[in-house]
Amino acid sequence: MNISDGDSGIGSIGRIDHAEIHGGGTIPMHPHVNDEILSYFRSGEARHRDSEGFEETIGRNKLMLMKAGRSFYHEETMDGNKEPLEGLQIFIRPGRKDLDPEVTFLELEEFHSDNSWRLIASPTEQTHLRFSSETWIYDTRLLKGSSIAMPELPRRDLTALLYVYKGSATVDGELNLVKRESIVLTGEEKITLTALEDTEFVLFLTDEKTEIFKDGMYSGNQFR
Repeated sequence: MNISDGDSGIGSIGRIDHAEIHGGGTIPMHPHVNDEILSYFRSGEARHRDSEGFEETIGRNKLMLMKAGRSFYHEETMDGNKEPLEGLQIFIRPGRKDLDPEVTFLELEEFHSDNSWRLIASPTEQTHLRFSSETWIYDTRLLKGSSIAMPELPRRDLTALLYVYKGSATVDGELNLVKRESIVLTGEEKITLTALEDTEFVLFLTDEKTEIFKDGMYSGNQFR
């Protein structure tokens, strides 16, 4: 995701990596500094281990939010005998520099939220996964032929980034979006999505005017 030549993202949304890993192997222990990383995998599994002492299997129904703060290390090990690992590594910019590291896991009650927006993470106590910046993330699976409007936003001054994780859909019956494509919307724009096939969306909301730390190792596009 590149919004401009001078920035890897928009507001607190630093970077979105759509990862597909086939076969086994280990991504060895590596650092993060001032990144908040949401692991949103929809197939496969990975064994997570980190410098805070957590060891957990993530993937499919289990999401993970790593808040790196001033220093944090982690690694993931994939089982080559299982289905490929596919999902999003979402790098969010923290509200301020050098916060304490923290790791939170979320077991989803349902794998999909069909034809309804589900709030995954936010800056409030409304969600178990909480960002330190003004950032919200929703998801939904829109079944073929179904339509859905944008969810009611927490505030009207937010900027939205709508990402197609899987499938294809039309926006207001005109613009077609397919897997790995996205569209940026202002908080007051009203759109209707119609699925051309079963389609999975991830919706990001950010306050571009609030205070954030933009120089994180990955979320600030410092790592090259």
